[in-house]
Amino acid sequence: MQRRFLFTTCIALLLGTIFWDLGSKRETQQDIFNAMGSMYTAVLFLGIQNASSVQPVVAIERIVFYRERAAGMYSALPYAFGQVVIELPYIFVQTLIYGVIVYAMIGFEWTVAKFLWYLFFMYFTLLYFTFYGMMTVAVTPNHNIASIVSSAFYGIWILFSGFIIPKTRIPVWWRWNYYICPMAWTLYGLVASQFGDIQKRIDTGETRETVEEFVSNFYDFKHNFVGYVAIIIAGIAVLFGFIFAYSIRVFNFHKR
Repeated sequence: MQRRFLFTTCIALLLGTIFWDLGSKRETQQDIFNAMGSMYTAVLFLGIQNASSVQPVVAIERIVFYRERAAGMYSALPYAFGQVVIELPYIFVQTLIYGVIVYAMIGFEWTVAKFLWYLFFMYFTLLYFTFYGMMTVAVTPNHNIASIVSSAFYGIWILFSGFIIPKTRIPVWWRWNYYICPMAWTLYGLVASQFGDIQKRIDTGETRETVEEFVSNFYDFKHNFVGYVAIIIAGIAVLFGFIFAYSIRVFNFHKR
């Protein structure tokens, strides 16, 4: 856990210096792309690190769980519930460390609502990545296979996150993949909460439109939908946690 906090601090300082004060620049569409890039990079680095670091730990503890359940000491659901709940305070501290450092260094707008939204979306993003790592271990025989399976899905998430190709430019027959991509909803929440209500005009090369209009037209991110996005992000974390608990109860990969 200390290594996770250390990694988070290092990544926060690294991203903060790389994207220094970009959150306050809103002159051109490239400024918005840069700010979104800082969010995308953080989700990618911290999220995958959380999922990868928890996989070997869960795999080892599952072996102990199999033994204790056979002895009648543990049952599946309390064990899984304990595994899920113990991550909540650690990820909250991790989110505070990252959020305070990066928010200040990148220079996002200092309002209570926007800062809390930023922490909220980062918290549940790190949460669902962590639960996703636990879930992949629970549905596979060991953490090596879990790592391979999860890596395949990371590639799909990256592709359909809306950063490389915005939703408005994804072909209709592939757009369903955007809607089931957790990273897409994270970026939606972060960008819409930070830039979705800004009326300052930017230069888009052809016309001058407000930041709100640009974010809405280019990405289809709408500020009045942020609340619904928050519910979806929380729901994804709950879903991964539930699948982990159910899989621990149903699957048994222990070999005598």
